[in-house]
Amino acid sequence: MTLIKSISGIRGTIGGHVGDNLTPIDAVKFAAAYGVWIKQQRDKDSYRVVVGRDARISGEMIQNLVMNTLVGLGIHVIDLGLSTTPTVEMAVPMEHADGGIILTASHNPKQWNALKLLNNEGEFLNANEGAKILEIAEGDTIAFADVDSLGKITKNKAYFDLHIIEVLDLELVNVQAIENAKFKVVVDGVNSTGGIVIPLLLERLGVHVVKLYCEPNGEFPHNPEPLKEHLTDLSKKVVETGADLGIVVDPDVDRLAFMDENGEMFGEEYTLVACADYVLSRTPGNTVSNMSSTRALRDVTEKHGGMYEASAVGEVNVVSLMKKNKVVIGGEGNGGIIYPESHYGRDALVGIALFLSLLADKKMSVSELRKTYPNYFMSKKKIELTPSLDVDDILKTIENRYQNEQLTTIDGVKIDFSESWVHLRKSNTEPIVRIYTEAKSQQEADTLADRFIKEIGEIAGV
Repeated sequence: MTLIKSISGIRGTIGGHVGDNLTPIDAVKFAAAYGVWIKQQRDKDSYRVVVGRDARISGEMIQNLVMNTLVGLGIHVIDLGLSTTPTVEMAVPMEHADGGIILTASHNPKQWNALKLLNNEGEFLNANEGAKILEIAEGDTIAFADVDSLGKITKNKAYFDLHIIEVLDLELVNVQAIENAKFKVVVDGVNSTGGIVIPLLLERLGVHVVKLYCEPNGEFPHNPEPLKEHLTDLSKKVVETGADLGIVVDPDVDRLAFMDENGEMFGEEYTLVACADYVLSRTPGNTVSNMSSTRALRDVTEKHGGMYEASAVGEVNVVSLMKKNKVVIGGEGNGGIIYPESHYGRDALVGIALFLSLLADKKMSVSELRKTYPNYFMSKKKIELTPSLDVDDILKTIENRYQNEQLTTIDGVKIDFSESWVHLRKSNTEPIVRIYTEAKSQQEADTLADRFIKEIGEIAGV
């Protein structure tokens, strides 16, 4: 089963059978349900939805299906073409649109695609809104417009520039200091839209850019999840060119990771830690990340006199808690920076500008900067789901076994030990169980993860 309907949108593999994969019929069905939901939110004469896509091979096909489905419902479409998730998020309120759709499967391989759905504020739908759309999709209430009431498609290619201008105008982005630092940066755009917009941003900041895999053809040269084991070419290029750092983003540019001048990973978890350190040093306040993120953010927040709290996994959950706690910066440990002064969405462009401002201010190398933060090590493993695996029952058994430890059960089961933690949960985006651990050494983190993988196998009888 490779069609996943969740809080993160409608995600599936291209091809195969209707209802089991993201086929053209499924794309139309869910786009139509979203369009009906949009029209239910407000009674008005005209509706507008912003649509953009990453560069994956199936993107143009899926986008055309989605846009023309909305047109068939009498909804006007602003077509951004090749875009990024944060760019579409920003375009929705700027266009005074009723919603937005990004066609991207984020970090998933090229056979995947997805519909990420936004509300009229350019933010992801909550669980109740997502459930309503699924209900509409499975019902028989979808009515299309007559021939005189069809929507129209308007192309708008200005939003990369508008996005960059908005980032450069942020008060804490020190454009002059970055220009003066004369950074040399290698950019791995994984042959998607980051290969277009990240070099444009860096050039506007006076950075010397070396491009690696920046052709937006959707042929991912490596696994598109920005993890160390996938980035050997970036590491080599940073060292070969004598660059100050490397930058890598995922296909839709909402995740961000850095590499130091020696070709070593800064640590995807530490993208948010560093950006938060910079923001908190100038605007004291609170922070939020999800339960699967490093403790280092808590440590840095408390160093600056703020309070840290963890949310359930999922951007909409992080944003909800950020708003409640009135935080100055937040995000996800997977390299997702959410900076409310810009907008409530993970944004690699904002993260890059804040990180380079910090680096220019500190006047130190990336490797030296990394040494200033608490040292935690994380293991991120997974178990493929099978029909025989009753995940809820397994997690309940784990919860009972560790009831004397510090437990959090708002999203799977997280067990906080004194020097480490483990978080077990079903993925929102893949048919897997995720096992995340963190400890004071990589060996301890890996050993803890392997211990729980073995324990799950014993409980499941496999």
